[in-house]
Amino acid sequence: MQNMELSCRCGKVQGQAANTGPDGGTRLVCYCDDCQAFARQLGRDDVLDEWGGTDIYQLAPCQLTISQGQEQLRCLKLSDKGLIRWYCNCCNTPIGNTVSGSLPFIGLIHSFVRSDQDLNKVQGPVRGYVHGRFAISTPPTGKEGRGTQWRLLMRIFRRLLTAKLTGKGRPNPLFDPDGKPVIEPKVVKP
Repeated sequence: MQNMELSCRCGKVQGQAANTGPDGGTRLVCYCDDCQAFARQLGRDDVLDEWGGTDIYQLAPCQLTISQGQEQLRCLKLSDKGLIRWYCNCCNTPIGNTVSGSLPFIGLIHSFVRSDQDLNKVQGPVRGYVHGRFAISTPPTGKEGRGTQWRLLMRIFRRLLTAKLTGKGRPNPLFDPDGKPVIEPKVVKP
């Protein structure tokens, strides 16, 4: 396991993800409409792959530290009950997705990983592809999300349960001790 250095595009927001690699989290590519809408809402289509996929590394909140630029953190929701999607106000770099402060889970978006790092080295290989039916055009065989989703869901559920039982939901740099987001999410209809 190793540490992954984090930075927004302009460098005002920085941090670190500890104990990363293939055993420290789960790397996947998501093609869902909401991930695509989030990137477009920020004017950051450049974070999507050619089929509209977002490279995400799922980890426990206690692994994440924001060491600089907390005042630049912002979040939005694409519906009243949607995921909380975090980004940097300074340069609209997507940071990641969370469900709530009580669920020990952050889906860290590759755009927040410092660009001089090899994702395969600091996160491990992509374990699967999800929501391929929402991809732009037809992704190549193996990237359409069929067959890997159940394995991924079981891996994610196992990691989530372990994190919940072992208290790895705290500290969480995106939520206060009461489980409320450090910034009130703005609801934006895509």
